Amino acid sequence: MTSTIKISALVGFAAAGLCLAATAVAAGADVALLSDAKRVFAPLPASPSATSAQAELGRRLFFENRVSADGNISCSHCHLPEKQGADGLPKSFGVLGKLNPRNAPTIFNAALQFKAHWRGDRESIEDQAEKSPTGAVSFGNPDFATVIAKLKSIPGYTEAFAKAFPGEADPVTQKNWGKALGAYERTLPQPTRFDAFLNGDAKALTPAEQEGLRKFVDVGCAGCHNGVGLGGTAFSKFGVVEDYWKQTGSKDPDKGRADVTKNDADLYVFKVPSLRNVAKTGPYFHDGSVGELPQAVRVMAKVQLGANLSDKDVAAITAFLGALTQPVPAHYSALTPFPDEPAKK
Repeated sequence: MTSTIKISALVGFAAAGLCLAATAVAAGADVALLSDAKRVFAPLPASPSATSAQAELGRRLFFENRVSADGNISCSHCHLPEKQGADGLPKSFGVLGKLNPRNAPTIFNAALQFKAHWRGDRESIEDQAEKSPTGAVSFGNPDFATVIAKLKSIPGYTEAFAKAFPGEADPVTQKNWGKALGAYERTLPQPTRFDAFLNGDAKALTPAEQEGLRKFVDVGCAGCHNGVGLGGTAFSKFGVVEDYWKQTGSKDPDKGRADVTKNDADLYVFKVPSLRNVAKTGPYFHDGSVGELPQAVRVMAKVQLGANLSDKDVAAITAFLGALTQPVPAHYSALTPFPDEPAKK
């Protein structure tokens, strides 16, 4: 009698499991795909508040052009809202029209990455922020003392630094400039439909996007583009299988991290970029040598994995990458001028 009850219960549980699986499939979910995705990727955690004193100061500094050598360049110059935090150029223009040596990635997910810059020559977004005002191509100031003098000459900044860094005798410093900008940039990542999928919303991805996710994992793209940022956590040689410029058409191959470390083992090594927002941030690669995402997908499969993708596979992966686009943050804009400060022209 007891055995019969146990068998009946097991049959009931099995039937319930089949029913749940059938419901999930009917709702558009691929249970195995979601399980595989959760092993490789992670949903975006909540971003810090954008209303802290440090983040608000960082927001002002991000859109401030008066501290550059020519009065025209701010951090936002190369990171436009209509370009999803990038600028749409192969290589960006900095102070006095000087050309940057590499493409400007989106700022929206820079905080998720383990290093800053393509070659990883900045340890963090704070380190990058500290050094940009004295960069010859970026802001063009001769030293940071010049930057501090400019900040103190603008009504409101001394008080804003004091509010953001209370208790410091003279808070307008290079270190605090970096901390404030870092605090702001860490508020910029926003959840996408892919995050909703990872959190269990089966309908967050279309069938075509789910097919692309499956192909992305099976082909091997997720070997490097994984984790929360779908990349941004490691270095890799660009051109594992063959020289990258044969596929990208780059006329002047960049030696990558080798120019930083002076180590031949780092020849053509770059930071693996995060793929968040990638559908909106072309042209692609460190030199902006490829204009369209499907071609970039094809190039990566070829030179990194030795895979010749079919048009169908490229279209599927490209569809999935579109689900990584975040909304432009509501606070990605300049704050109103300080009280009693004339509006910037």
